[in-house]
Amino acid sequence: MSGATDPYAPFRPVTGARVARVAGLASVLVFGLVAVLGPTYAGAGPTMALLNRIFIAGLGLAMGAFLWRYALIRAIPSAAGIVVVNLVLRRELEWSQVASVTFTPGAPWVVLELNDTEELAVMAIQRADGERAKREASRLAALVEHHQR
Repeated sequence: MSGATDPYAPFRPVTGARVARVAGLASVLVFGLVAVLGPTYAGAGPTMALLNRIFIAGLGLAMGAFLWRYALIRAIPSAAGIVVVNLVLRRELEWSQVASVTFTPGAPWVVLELNDTEELAVMAIQRADGERAKREASRLAALVEHHQR
């Protein structure tokens, strides 16, 4: 089911995820090509030349992995609560822990205000997605309100 018919459909970014995937693949490809086809510096021994190529390829892989990880951010609601998977942090919350949902103008993503005065960014709902982000923020707020009753 899509998010339009299923209130518990996962929240995922669209624009940011596409950009991250393309940039991640491009990073691996470009750095890989530079590592394989790039020139060897004058005076560099064979060991140093090999280490340089390995470092360049590894840097491309690290950048690609980071960007791919960014593409995997999400928030998964259920009847019991929500699991927020951001870039580094994964947090499971019960609905009773969420006080409110805010998506202030200019903010890059939705923020959950928790009962213990903490705030948790929900990077899965990003301003870059425009009207879709507003609809998704409203859906999340409706879920919180529904489960607070």
